[in-house]
Amino acid sequence: MTLAARTEALLQRHWWRPAPTLLAQALRPLSWLYALLAALARLRAPQAAPVPVLVVGNLIVGGAGKTPAVVAIVQALQAAGWQPGVISRGHGRSGDGVQAVGPDSVAADVGDEPLLIRRRTGVPVWVGRQRVAAARALCAAHPAVDVLVSDDGLQHRALARDVEVVVFDERGIGNGLLLPAGPLRERLPRQLPAMRRVLYNAARASTGLPGAIISRVLGAAVPLADWRANRRDGALPLAGLRGRPLLAAAGIAAPERFFSMLEGAGLRLTRLPLPDHHAYATLPWPAGTADVVTTEKDAVKLGDTGSTRVWVVGLDFVLPPTFTQDLLRALGAPRSR
Repeated sequence: MTLAARTEALLQRHWWRPAPTLLAQALRPLSWLYALLAALARLRAPQAAPVPVLVVGNLIVGGAGKTPAVVAIVQALQAAGWQPGVISRGHGRSGDGVQAVGPDSVAADVGDEPLLIRRRTGVPVWVGRQRVAAARALCAAHPAVDVLVSDDGLQHRALARDVEVVVFDERGIGNGLLLPAGPLRERLPRQLPAMRRVLYNAARASTGLPGAIISRVLGAAVPLADWRANRRDGALPLAGLRGRPLLAAAGIAAPERFFSMLEGAGLRLTRLPLPDHHAYATLPWPAGTADVVTTEKDAVKLGDTGSTRVWVVGLDFVLPPTFTQDLLRALGAPRSR
């Protein structure tokens, strides 16, 4: 394990405790500097995109379910008559420039989450370090797009936005401190700003803010080759994998949640948690492993898996109807450009 990985693991152990530890308290002066820099960044005037912008993000470091929330929101917008596009920074990709994401793009070039969003929704997806540039490039290339969903970017204030959706999981805000003393990218507000909505990827609210609670649903187990070809010919219900010795691999922010859902479906697993955004430069499971179950975010990075059968299991968020209706009211009616 690298020094950076060891440092991150150490901080994570302290961040997610209900009260600040001695290490967290020692880091508080650095969190004050972080707060100052963030406040200075907010002084810059944001730039508008050609169409309304809905930002989906986290107040915390690491994933809380943002990507499946983006997919669910895009699908809800499509059902309501909007023609959405998605912009993203593209975490972990090799470059910073603006580029389109195609269904056959390479995750190392565009980021695993934007590639997954493109495959799941079929809408135009563009990535770029400068989200204003990505937004303008997407709209220029796709004139029919009438709303942009920003995958992350809640703290990227250069881009003006009309609505914000903040996703929390069951961990809430941990010790409640800003980086690096705690997991917060910005302080938890006492009350929600008018443009902000909250989604809880958990059984119940994990902060004091009012919000909607989503339902999580695992899809069928799809053979990797079928999943890549967007076919479902060989798909099995999860019950069809019961009784097999399975290795479950997940390079996501909260792999244990994925494993628990599989076990809740009656599957017998050996758990293989991997770092978030794991690159899969080599296969992480032992040679000769017969059956592996993994997530769609992992599947977009897998190459040749040899004799191992890899089953891809998607995760869907079901948005409460009241949340969807409120989001649509906040955006107004689809408007032509």
